[in-house]
Amino acid sequence: MDGQGLIILFVALAAALASTAGGLIAIYLRPSSFLLSVAVGFAAGVLLGTFAFEMMPKAIEQSSLTVTVGGFVVGFLLVYLLDLFVNRGRMAGEEADQIGAVRSFHRRHKPRGSQVTVLAGATSAEELIEGLTIGVSAAIDPSVAFIVGAAIFVDNISEALSIGELVREETTRGYRLRILKWTAVIALSLFASAMLGWFAFRGLPPPVLGLLLAMGAGGMFYLTVTDLVPEAEEHQYQQSSAIAIGIGFLTILVLSELV
Repeated sequence: MDGQGLIILFVALAAALASTAGGLIAIYLRPSSFLLSVAVGFAAGVLLGTFAFEMMPKAIEQSSLTVTVGGFVVGFLLVYLLDLFVNRGRMAGEEADQIGAVRSFHRRHKPRGSQVTVLAGATSAEELIEGLTIGVSAAIDPSVAFIVGAAIFVDNISEALSIGELVREETTRGYRLRILKWTAVIALSLFASAMLGWFAFRGLPPPVLGLLLAMGAGGMFYLTVTDLVPEAEEHQYQQSSAIAIGIGFLTILVLSELV
């Protein structure tokens, strides 16, 4: 395996193991709501910075502004449609005027799985997108793969903490095994898709790689603004989530200038 192959192997393995590490932290430490707000908020800020300073500029560099915008929209829509599928086509915020109608609909047409199953299943699907994005990033520039992988590393720890908290709420017995099972599935999804992305896409022309990178950014952006940011805000104390998001965002700004 050449130098680039070793980089993608290391980055993919580290990002994948972060999910299992987060699961172990959730089992043995059970983070407070304040720590959850900071961890999830920091992950959201890191991902937002990665889209803004690395993924989208690199996608434009490889293809064009039009292709990048189109790829972002397609990636966003694909994950949005997955969200609609899981929730049987009905979603609304807690304060929305339509929340009563949506809850009534879901009493008659249950979402596809429990809250944990929906979150973990959606996260596993997200990992497929993130893994492929790592592979595409490595095919474009190893430094981009490093920053994208670091962002996903932080994201996977925070998501594992969230899954662990939900499992504890739904399960009184056997929650440790359930947490480890879901985080292992998530880790495997990410690692396998990252390696697939590297081997399958590294020979593609730059414009196609730019399109794929933009699609990955669109899908990950949707998940960041619909899952991570709201969850961080739900657990915030003295706007700890907003502070953590800002710190995460600036971290990637600095890192993108140094790497």
